[in-house]
Amino acid sequence: MQLRQNAYFWALLAVTLWSTVATAFKLALDHLQPTALVVYATTLSALALVATCAFQGKLSACRIELKKRPLFYLFTGIINPVGYYLVLFSAYDLLPGSQAQPINYTWAISLTILSVVFLGRTLRKVDVVACFLGYTGVLIVATQGNITDCQFDSAWGVLLALISTFLWSAYWIINARSEVDSTVSLTNSFVVATLLLWLVLGHTLDSSALSVTSFGAVLYIGLFEMGITFLFWSKAMRLATNTAIIANLIFLSPFVSLWLLHVIRGEVIYPSTILGLSIIVCALLIQRFPRARSSK
Repeated sequence: MQLRQNAYFWALLAVTLWSTVATAFKLALDHLQPTALVVYATTLSALALVATCAFQGKLSACRIELKKRPLFYLFTGIINPVGYYLVLFSAYDLLPGSQAQPINYTWAISLTILSVVFLGRTLRKVDVVACFLGYTGVLIVATQGNITDCQFDSAWGVLLALISTFLWSAYWIINARSEVDSTVSLTNSFVVATLLLWLVLGHTLDSSALSVTSFGAVLYIGLFEMGITFLFWSKAMRLATNTAIIANLIFLSPFVSLWLLHVIRGEVIYPSTILGLSIIVCALLIQRFPRARSSK
């Protein structure tokens, strides 16, 4: 019972923090370009992950792994955080948060598609249904319910939001068969990415654009979107007696996120947005049901 309660605590903490990041993205992007936000947030996240590894006694493992596979971590770092967050922040810069967030939530569907292509997994009928429903939900969100007209606030923003889901999924597929501790792997990717970002983009940064509000948002994103919230979620999954129940808590996040965008940012949440997001979540739940039974 104690383990179950601890699992719920860490899972709900992670879900709460993830629910706030769409608002933090928009607040930061009010003052910073996506490239600057990626550099600053990745740097802070790398520092937080290194501190976590130091606390857990894993720094030596990080050094050993990095020396053993430097090109691997350069490759994974380019995918995530560099590529993923550059694309994601650009999507948020072009779209209302209430559109970008639900679209980004289809990463689980992208993961299914890439798993078939690169891991040779079988595409089940339920996966086909989930893909159809999920991308129907995306279309409803992106067009504000006017599917037949296909009028977008930003077609390029919608495309970037979708591309970000495939980059995120690609990162986890690359690491799927790795026996390396996930914290060690994530830390190395972020450290290498930080060095790369400062080398390539450091000269373009304008520190005068950092205000108290934007720095606070950057700090929040670096700590709680990119970094330690993933560790909270991993801890919840390790403590859970039934991972399917814990994993389903993640579906609370997008609805709370929309509410926060409305309350804090004043974004209009259209009925079509709720409908589209509900369809996306239903698609993900349909996809999970067979696996949920087996995980018990």
